[in-house]
Amino acid sequence: MSQLSVQSDSFTASEVATEVKQLKDKISKADIDYHQHDNPSLTDQEYDELKVRLRDIETQYPNLMTPDSPTQLVGAPTAEGFKKAQHSRSMLSLDNAFNLGDVEEFLIRIRRFLGMEKSEPLELVSEPKIDGLSLSLNYQDGQLVQAVTRGDGTIGEVVTANVQTIADIPRDVTGEISGRLEIRGEVYMSHADFEKLNQSQLAKEERTFANPRNAAAGSLRQLDPKVTAVRPLRFFAHGWGRVDPPLGETQLAVIKNIAKLGFAINPHIKTCQDIKAISDEFQRIEKMRAALGYDIDGVVIKVNSLALQRRLGNSSTAPRWAIAIKFPAETAWTILNAIEIQVGRTGALSPVARLEPITVGGVVVSNATLHNEDYIKGIGSDGAPIREGRDLRIGDRVKIYRAGDVIPKVADVDLSVRPSEAKAYEFPTHCPVCNAPAVRPEGDAVRRCTAEFTCPSQQLEKLKHFVSRPALNFDGLGDKIVEQFFADGLLQEPADIFLLEDIFKTKNIELKEREGWGEKSARQLFAEIQAKKTVPFARLIFGLGIRHVGEVVAERLARHFVNWPSLVKAIDEFAESCGHSEHELVAIEGIGEKIAEALHQAFVHPIFRQSMERLIQQVTIVPHEVDTDSTNPLASMTIVFTGTFEQMTRAEAKARSESLGARISSSVSSKTSMVVAGAKAGSKARKAEELGVPVITEDEWLQMLENQGAV
Repeated sequence: MSQLSVQSDSFTASEVATEVKQLKDKISKADIDYHQHDNPSLTDQEYDELKVRLRDIETQYPNLMTPDSPTQLVGAPTAEGFKKAQHSRSMLSLDNAFNLGDVEEFLIRIRRFLGMEKSEPLELVSEPKIDGLSLSLNYQDGQLVQAVTRGDGTIGEVVTANVQTIADIPRDVTGEISGRLEIRGEVYMSHADFEKLNQSQLAKEERTFANPRNAAAGSLRQLDPKVTAVRPLRFFAHGWGRVDPPLGETQLAVIKNIAKLGFAINPHIKTCQDIKAISDEFQRIEKMRAALGYDIDGVVIKVNSLALQRRLGNSSTAPRWAIAIKFPAETAWTILNAIEIQVGRTGALSPVARLEPITVGGVVVSNATLHNEDYIKGIGSDGAPIREGRDLRIGDRVKIYRAGDVIPKVADVDLSVRPSEAKAYEFPTHCPVCNAPAVRPEGDAVRRCTAEFTCPSQQLEKLKHFVSRPALNFDGLGDKIVEQFFADGLLQEPADIFLLEDIFKTKNIELKEREGWGEKSARQLFAEIQAKKTVPFARLIFGLGIRHVGEVVAERLARHFVNWPSLVKAIDEFAESCGHSEHELVAIEGIGEKIAEALHQAFVHPIFRQSMERLIQQVTIVPHEVDTDSTNPLASMTIVFTGTFEQMTRAEAKARSESLGARISSSVSSKTSMVVAGAKAGSKARKAEELGVPVITEDEWLQMLENQGAV
């Protein structure tokens, strides 16, 4: 399965500081260009490469995987001009694999989560991954009542009238099924139809489309259904949402029953029993890719058993039971003209390659990530050589590749043409912005500027982070505007944003008179700032930009502490306890000592503390919503799992509990609501008994789940 090979990279904390913000901004912009404007600014490989890069960082640093990260979001906000509708179940994206090792790890994760032995059979289903526009079709008693695009995965655009013009989509399946039926799939355009459409556009002297996917998306999302009606759109069904009654017990059985209802399904769906069969099927589909007559960008692998799918469940953006194997990245050779250092919001110094512009897969590339100083030297995060130990020097001829991400990577260097004057790169030991010492602690691949709260670059990057989509999501206050206001001395810290209108008045400046602004845009910005004065608790935590506190960590902190005063109190108590390892903050599932110490270090710093207190005076913090359903005994409980479980793994048990609103802790305290003890429970069960905390067995816990319909 050599086609799947993608060079392994070393991912360290330095990427988090300098790349995460760039990755998120670029992915978010690409999502809007792709989903709203049907005019992608990146190729699929570039986009996938950005996503993979960000996901790799989040995998190595799980505390940085946040609910609003582009890896945790689907699509983009809906565009104006269409009615909106909420999906009954979120339309999730798929995690990606780029080599055989990724697929093997996917299967290992499944078996680990389910507690399955390697020898136990695990049947999978493979099918081509159609490069189209995701669509949900809702039927009631056999009649098509609503068609909705994926949108952001939660809310999409209603395109029912347009969809009724697509021949592949039946309007009526009366007699075949009653009740509710939701079919999901991809709208696409064949290569032949795409060529005919562009010829027609040229004949009418109208804009042509870049590729079949753009043409399909642009055609479906026409405000006038008559335009859609003359466009040759097609549809493949590949999944479903809510269905009454169920259509089968396996993925393949349901898909075949969907076909019997009159929906087109891909003819290349096939079951696979092991990794070799998956590899063979991937290679088979890749070989026939050009002859299919429509675009695909990989192969999707799904667990066939629906019972296992239900047990595996979903992460915030993707099902745990499916993965998309993407086709290999394209490569090209070019010249490394310069190495520049960027300073991120947490002070990390990250090198960026400035390249002689080169076209890779149809896109001009002029920059590439170099990760950290070890990567430049040819050393991986584990200390082992990469690129066979060859370092990178200015003037080198380097091999660039993109594997579905936006930021290209340097795969190799050609020493045979290295300039004689090329010198080994000396990584700076001082911040290139403020000249403060940049230190690299032992065992860390990241060199950081030590002027944490006074370095202009860190201040600026923290402001950009605060207004970004995953944080407070300010509309109309993007990076360039923040940079402009920062340079002009109008913004220095987050509190200034909410005082911006007063700052302009104090300085006798009219925003509407500045270049690029007008009365309407200025009014809209100030209105947006006022609207953002009410902020969800988790978004505020994430927006503070504290090292190691990503969106997932922020969500966990918000869920546990519910409101701002409780969080501040816990952090202050942690400081007073000298970082005690059993402190409540440390015991929260997914937090631990490293994150607790990062919170402590931020909150005890006088500059940060004063800045934060000024910010709190300007906003109203919305407490985390707590499940108040009196019929749900797990809602808002703090549960500790200990011992060996026989009927499911602890990972599955924790996931089930969290889905019902419970909080998971790693240690027992007086605040623990319940301990679920499996075999050989040990010290945690004994401590619970000493504290008078209820201890129940695995069977009793499963009975609680069954009573909630969660088994």
